[in-house]
Amino acid sequence: MFETFKSFLIIAAQLTILFVGVSFLLNLIQAYIPYDKVKKHLKNSNPVVGGVIALLFAFITPFCSCSTIPVILNLLKNHVRFGVVMVFLFASPVLDPTILTIMTVIMGWKVTILYIIITASLSLIIGLLLEKFGFEKSLKNVVMSGYEHTSKTFSWRNAWKETWDLMKSVYPYLLIGAAIGAIIHGLVPAEFISTYFGSDVWWLIPLAAIVGIPLYIRLSSMIPISQILIVNGMALGPVMAMMISSAGASLPELVLLKAIFKKELIVMFVISVLSMSTISGFIFYFI
Repeated sequence: MFETFKSFLIIAAQLTILFVGVSFLLNLIQAYIPYDKVKKHLKNSNPVVGGVIALLFAFITPFCSCSTIPVILNLLKNHVRFGVVMVFLFASPVLDPTILTIMTVIMGWKVTILYIIITASLSLIIGLLLEKFGFEKSLKNVVMSGYEHTSKTFSWRNAWKETWDLMKSVYPYLLIGAAIGAIIHGLVPAEFISTYFGSDVWWLIPLAAIVGIPLYIRLSSMIPISQILIVNGMALGPVMAMMISSAGASLPELVLLKAIFKKELIVMFVISVLSMSTISGFIFYFI
């Protein structure tokens, strides 16, 4: 019980620092971002070009699945096309240069390059398909202070005020998600996973992808855990499926997304992450 509570405090503290930091930074630099030019370019450009730009943006922003939400809110409020935003939502948690460097050291450069190609390609395809099939209508009409586009000047005070207004709206969801993640994290240790997922059979890949989401293991934690799982006999396919699903759709993130997405879009988001992680797992399985 103590370890679970300790885990909750650590997760909640990390999410709070990340969320406040990202929100404050975004509000602070809005005076320097030419949103009108960006919106015009993304609206008029080919959706694939916009998706590639989103992938590049995701690559240089070291956000976990939860700290991506303020960025998503900001992009949506500034009328960036839905498909491009979804590409960023899928790609940002799984493409982090710092984590990819660690992955290269632990798992080798061939695995890392293949991982980048697979996750980037699937993020682009799935994000644009969601726009193609009209899921933009499943966005809620959320109006949150600090995300309306107006002419702004550099101001520490205004940036903090807007960050505080945002936190008052979403912080209860963050704490609930952190509590759920801590409880499950404490009940499902890595030894349990390696024991019951040690066989090299195909059906472990979709199962590992499903198990990965409620585990709430960030990519930075999952990489060293993955090394342990592989050493203990777990095949690379299920490991990669679990890694991508746990990083791409955590429970705290899903709770936060309820403030932005309607139920059908949240369900489709989960299905998309499961599909991306399962397809990735099978590619690694066969290669």
